[in-house]
Amino acid sequence: GHGVMPSIVCSVEEVLNMGYVIAGEKVTSTFKIQNTSTLTLRYSIQLDSLSSTRDKDRQRLPSFIMSSLQRTEFVGTQNYNGLSVFSIFPTEGEIDAGKSQDFIVTFSPDHESLYYSDCLKVVLFGKKIAHVIHLKGAARDRPMFVEGGVPLDVPIESLAVTLPVSPHEALKGGNVLPLTLYYKTLQEPVKSILLVLEYIERESSPVPAMTELKVGAVQRAQFASKKNVEFSFDSLPLLQQKGFTIESAKGTVEPGQVKRISVSWMPPAD
Repeated sequence: GHGVMPSIVCSVEEVLNMGYVIAGEKVTSTFKIQNTSTLTLRYSIQLDSLSSTRDKDRQRLPSFIMSSLQRTEFVGTQNYNGLSVFSIFPTEGEIDAGKSQDFIVTFSPDHESLYYSDCLKVVLFGKKIAHVIHLKGAARDRPMFVEGGVPLDVPIESLAVTLPVSPHEALKGGNVLPLTLYYKTLQEPVKSILLVLEYIERESSPVPAMTELKVGAVQRAQFASKKNVEFSFDSLPLLQQKGFTIESAKGTVEPGQVKRISVSWMPPAD
């Protein structure tokens, strides 16, 4: 007899990021697996979120309150409706020697979260894990979003209902300046973002503290539009008095794109 090693090549190495999706909508992506061995491979696709031991694994303390910050579980936010956030087609079958198989991944979140994730495993002959792909995605309630600064949440959701904190409550007791970004099409403020700029005094020419914001627009398949979305910043005179500078007071973002905006701070003389 001849002993042969099953081998495959996948078009996705480690991470498949599905990007941003409007909550309640869905997006698909495709990857390919090629059978590079000389025998027919019987495969199955497994998701960690559908594992029979998942309930037992979730009894451990979450990583963000333990001394070790290493994540051992790649399953993140799940849908409220109980349906899988990520789904794969096909889930099992055979790939002949030298042939390829396309797989369709569907990302369908039902509420806003930045931490949708799962782990996809390609298993051969029901035993050998031949390839692992980390699935990621994010959902927003509105077509535009802002990112940056210090994370104000944790990557694991609670079942408790929490009320949002008003900007005036958040500013009590701290030397913090409110910076509001309005979308021209919405005319309503977004959620709070905390930017921290640390200035280091130097003997030579002063160098301002720098950080950045990201303003993006979600590409929607159902309502494909190439029209750019406009945004602008408010309260700029107050910020400038305190030494803060925004790279651009207003601008536009194309659907599916992210624009980086620099924010700098030079302490005033007083």
